[in-house]
Amino acid sequence: MTNNFAKLSLVSALTMLGAAPALAQTAAAPAAPAAAASAGSCPAILKHSFNRLQDEAPQDLCQYAGKVILVVNTASYCGFTNQYEGLEAMYAKYGSKGLVVLGFPSNDFGKQEPGNGKEIADFCYNTYGVKFPMFTKSVVSGPNPNPLYVSLIKSTGKTPAWNFHKYLIDRNGKVLESFPSKVTPSDKQLVGAVEKALAM
Repeated sequence: MTNNFAKLSLVSALTMLGAAPALAQTAAAPAAPAAAASAGSCPAILKHSFNRLQDEAPQDLCQYAGKVILVVNTASYCGFTNQYEGLEAMYAKYGSKGLVVLGFPSNDFGKQEPGNGKEIADFCYNTYGVKFPMFTKSVVSGPNPNPLYVSLIKSTGKTPAWNFHKYLIDRNGKVLESFPSKVTPSDKQLVGAVEKALAM
């Protein structure tokens, strides 16, 4: 009788051990639809990939879905270059509330961004302490702007006329407004628009 009980206990234990992975898989199963839902919620304007400035690693812009986004075309040798400081301050202040600043270096205007990715990245970090996401140099105006700028220009009817033009996108991927280079990151017009978008 005792031997039979021991055998039954052993069988039960082995059965439970064998079932453990299956239970773990069952518990993990609901995560898959959630991930799919998240991927499916990426607005069309963010369905692009660009290489990160520092190491050229591909970055899917869908990772910023659900955030308020300020897109800025930048240059290292421009009268507006000191706006990097204000943009970083804005990112530091509002980042925890859902704002992300995306920088797109461009050499479109007066050859003011001649460097390679490493040179641009070093300049931005060492001079202005830039930590917001930046991407490799690309075209933002003219007949062949990068795909994101094609959408931004189409949505607003505004093409960057110079470096540090800004576009504001809400959490749902709607382009809210376009700001010319002379509108600084501390300008009440821009700050007000960002705060309003964050509150939505």
